[in-house]
Amino acid sequence: QVQLVESGGGLVQAGGSLRLSCAVSERAINTITLAWFRQAPGKEREFVLGINWSGTSTYYGDSVKGRFTISRDNAKNTVYLQMSSLKPEDTAVYYCAAKTDNSVFPIAALYYYWGQGTQVTVSS
Repeated sequence: QVQLVESGGGLVQAGGSLRLSCAVSERAINTITLAWFRQAPGKEREFVLGINWSGTSTYYGDSVKGRFTISRDNAKNTVYLQMSSLKPEDTAVYYCAAKTDNSVFPIAALYYYWGQGTQVTVSS
């Protein structure tokens, strides 16, 4: 059983930065592909970005390219989402998700494990 706990959400002004963390309970974090999704009210869950277990492959959603980055620290069982140049349209609940293989895909249904989500609100 893989447990994911997000943290770091909050309120930030447009143009600001925020870093989210996802703590992974699984000791074998190096065999888990991790991704961030987000969901705004009334909208479908959207893929943000992901990184494979070896850190050799990343996949960015079009709406965040050049602004968001993902990294992982397997020694700390943690993956990070660094967000910069935030826009009001980035406002959403952000979820950490995991799948037990080494391929990143932008499809929520492929991710078996999910965190509870953390709210990010960007004010204009």
